[in-house]
Amino acid sequence: MRTLRLLSANIQAGSSTRRYSDYVTRSWSHALPAGSKRSSLDTIAQLASGHDIVGLQESDPGSLRSGFTNQTRYLAQRAGFRFWTHQPNRSVGGVASSANGLLSQIEPVRTVEHALPGRIKGRGVLLAHFGYGDHGLAVAVAHLSLGARSRMAQLAFIAELLQDHPNAVLMGDFNCLADQPEMQVLYRATGLRPPECAVPTFPSWKPQRAIDHILISGQLRCAGARAVPAAFSDHLALAMAIDVPESALRA
Repeated sequence: MRTLRLLSANIQAGSSTRRYSDYVTRSWSHALPAGSKRSSLDTIAQLASGHDIVGLQESDPGSLRSGFTNQTRYLAQRAGFRFWTHQPNRSVGGVASSANGLLSQIEPVRTVEHALPGRIKGRGVLLAHFGYGDHGLAVAVAHLSLGARSRMAQLAFIAELLQDHPNAVLMGDFNCLADQPEMQVLYRATGLRPPECAVPTFPSWKPQRAIDHILISGQLRCAGARAVPAAFSDHLALAMAIDVPESALRA
């Protein structure tokens, strides 16, 4: 077995939210490059550097608010990752864009981007394959919708992608608890298991809701999970160590 250190982080494009009122008083930071986004990214890079695979949500791929910086690439370079890729999902007139991102010290065999269904377009799942054969490791990064009906369709779509992968990881911002009714379609159709314990991640300044998850299946085993600050994002990042069969990573 090999232990991999995973991290899932909604980085809010480097913006700062420390209280609910900031959603109003600091709304300009979601459209303008001003503020401390670069220093926030440096703090996130320092956190990410202690992990083997990192899944990012709300990483700006290069729009006005990020100073036209591809934040996934920036984090990969600052944190010293060998491989990175991203999946731009939504763009608001070039002012603000959002992407899923993947940073990895292990180069995947291949990566695939999928658009997710939903009432409002602009959500996606980024799927990376490590190792060859049916028992290779599949790692998916997703950011699900706020509405339960859209999440149900999205989770059914993801379940279809992962149902033939016995060793799978699904990480991201689910915007729902792990025991919500829509999550059952995922558990029934795949080998993914509910978390062994709930780790609250939202809001970051007073975490009460466990809505960020790292789900695992097959022979993968959780060796501990904890929430850690992702600079001043409104979500805490979720860190987890997992034990993976060597065969699942064999090239």
